[in-house]
Amino acid sequence: MTAVSSSARLTRGTHLGYALGSIGTAAFGTVPGLLLLYYLTDVLGVAAGIAGLVVFLPKAWDVWLNPWIGSRSDRTASRWGPRRPWMLAGGLTLPPLFVLVFAGPSAPPALAAAWVAAAFLLAATAYGCFQVPYVAQPAEITDDPDERSTLMSWRVAALALGILLAGAGAPAVVDLAGGGRGGYLAMAVFVAVLLAVGMLGAVAGTRRAPTLTRARSEGRLGATLALAWRSRPFRVLLTGFVVQALGIGVMLAGVPYFSEQVLGDPAAGTLLFAALVGPAILVMPVWLRVGRRLGKRRGLLLASALFGAGAAVLAVVPEGGTAVALPLVVLVGVGYAGMQMFPLAMLPDVIAADEAASGDRRAGVFTGVWTAAETLGLAVGPGLLGALLALAGYVSTTGDEVVVQSGAAVLAVRLGFTVVPALVVLASIPVLARYRLAPTPAQEVPA
Repeated sequence: MTAVSSSARLTRGTHLGYALGSIGTAAFGTVPGLLLLYYLTDVLGVAAGIAGLVVFLPKAWDVWLNPWIGSRSDRTASRWGPRRPWMLAGGLTLPPLFVLVFAGPSAPPALAAAWVAAAFLLAATAYGCFQVPYVAQPAEITDDPDERSTLMSWRVAALALGILLAGAGAPAVVDLAGGGRGGYLAMAVFVAVLLAVGMLGAVAGTRRAPTLTRARSEGRLGATLALAWRSRPFRVLLTGFVVQALGIGVMLAGVPYFSEQVLGDPAAGTLLFAALVGPAILVMPVWLRVGRRLGKRRGLLLASALFGAGAAVLAVVPEGGTAVALPLVVLVGVGYAGMQMFPLAMLPDVIAADEAASGDRRAGVFTGVWTAAETLGLAVGPGLLGALLALAGYVSTTGDEVVVQSGAAVLAVRLGFTVVPALVVLASIPVLARYRLAPTPAQEVPA
C-alpha cells in the first residue's frame, strides 16, 4: 500500500467543496421519500400498495448496483483520482433524469406508475454513481479521525441545509405552481437545479484534495463484500444505521399525510419539515463537541434516544394541533441531526481500520454496501407506510378530488408519522450499543 503524508490539515476550501455534495444528496434522498408516494396516490390516483412498490423497487436495485459501483471505483485510476470521474457522471445525468420522473403521463394510473418506476430506476442508478464514491472520499483524503469528524460536521451542516431547501422548498414550489402535475413538474426542475449545484460543486471543490492511499483491492466483488461484512464494527454500525434509515423513511413519507389528515392543514407540511431539519444547522457544533467529549458512539445513542422520545410523544398531538406538534418536531430534529452526523463520521474510521489491517483499499466496497443499505432502508420506509395505509383502507385520489378518509386510515397516518418511526429508531439503540472500534496506529498518534 502506498501512503502519502497527511500532516497538513484539509483546507477550508476542501471542507466546503466536499460539503456541497451533500446538498445534492440531500435533495435526492429527501424529496422522493417526502413527496413521491403522495404524488402517486393523491395526484396520479395510484393505489397506495402499488405506489409503495413503485417507490421501493427502484431503490432495491441499488442493493446490487452500489457495491458494484464501489468496487469499480476502487479500481479506477485517473488524474482526477479514483472517485471524481464517477461523481461527475452522476452529477451530469441525475438532474435531467429527476425531471423525467415527474414528466410522464397522468393516465391511466397503471401507465403513470410504470413511467415513474422506470424513470426513478434510471435516476437511482445515476445517484449511485455519485453517492458511492462521494461517501468513500473521506477515508482517502485524511487519516485523522478528528479531521474526519470536522469534515463530517461540514457535510452534515450542508446536508441539513440541502434537506431544508429541498424538503421545505419542494412542497412550496408545488403550491406556488398551482399544484397538480404542473406543480410537481415545476418542483422537479427546482430540485434538479439543487442536484446540479451540489454534485458538480463537489466535483470541482475536491479537485485539490489529496488521495492518501492508492492500494487496490483486486479480489472478486463477492469475495470482497464478504470480507467487508466480516468486519464486526462495520456490520454493527451498518445494521443500526439501516434500521434508523427505515424509521426516518417512514416519518418523511408521512409528513404530507400527517399535515393534511391530522393537522388539517396541507401547508403545515413545510413547517413540520423546517422544524425537523432546521435545528440541525444550529446544533451541529453541539453534537461535534458531544462526540469529542463522550465519543461518537455515545453521541449517536443519545441522539437516537432524543429522536425516538420526541417521535413517540407526537402521537398524542390533537387534531389541528400544529402549534403543539412543532416544538416536538424540533426535538426530533435535534436527534435527527446527531443521527446523521455520527454514523457518517464513524464509517471512515471503520474503513481506515480495515485498510490498516488488510493493506487493501476497499473504501468503495464499504461505501457501496453502506449507501445501498441506506437507500434500501429509506425506500422501505415509504413502502411500509404505503402498505400500512393500504391495510387501513386509505383512498387514493387524483389532484381534483376531495375524499374524507376513514377513522382507521387517519389513525394509520398518525401512527405512521409518530409511533412507527419512534419504535424503529429505538430498536436500533441496542444494536449500536455493541459498536466497538479499536484505534488504528494512525489514530493513536496525537494530531
